[in-house]
Amino acid sequence: MAWEPWRLPEGFWLRAASLLPVVERRFRNPGRRRIDDRRCLEGILFVLFTGLPWDAIPAELEVSGVTCWRRLQEWQQADVWERLLELLLVELEAAGLVDARRYLIDASIVPAKKGAPRRGAARWIVAAPRASGI
Repeated sequence: MAWEPWRLPEGFWLRAASLLPVVERRFRNPGRRRIDDRRCLEGILFVLFTGLPWDAIPAELEVSGVTCWRRLQEWQQADVWERLLELLLVELEAAGLVDARRYLIDASIVPAKKGAPRRGAARWIVAAPRASGI
C-alpha cells in the first residue's frame, strides 16, 4: 500500500472534527445531503500535499474538488485553521516536541515599505500559435 499522507488517522480526525462548524440541515426543502467533512478534509489535504489542481482529486476519495474548495473557504471564514493550529501547537508543546528557539518568522510575502520601487505594469501575455497549426 502506498503512503497517503492526506488520509487522516482517527485520533487527528477526532480533534479536528471538534473544531468544525456544525451546519444544520434545513427542515423544508433540505436538498442534497452534505458531503462528509472528513472526506472534504482529506480532499483538501490531497491538494496541499500533491500540489495538483482541485479537479485532480481522485475518485476514490469520493468528493469533488469544487466541494473541497467550497468547504475550505467555509472553514477559513470560521477560523478553523487557526484554532486547529493552536490546538496542535499546545499538544506538541505539552509533549515537549516544540523547541521555541527554532521558531522562524518568514516575512518574504510582506511588501517593503519606504523607498521600495513601485511595481511596474503587468505585461500582457499572448498565446502563441501551435507549431502543428491545430
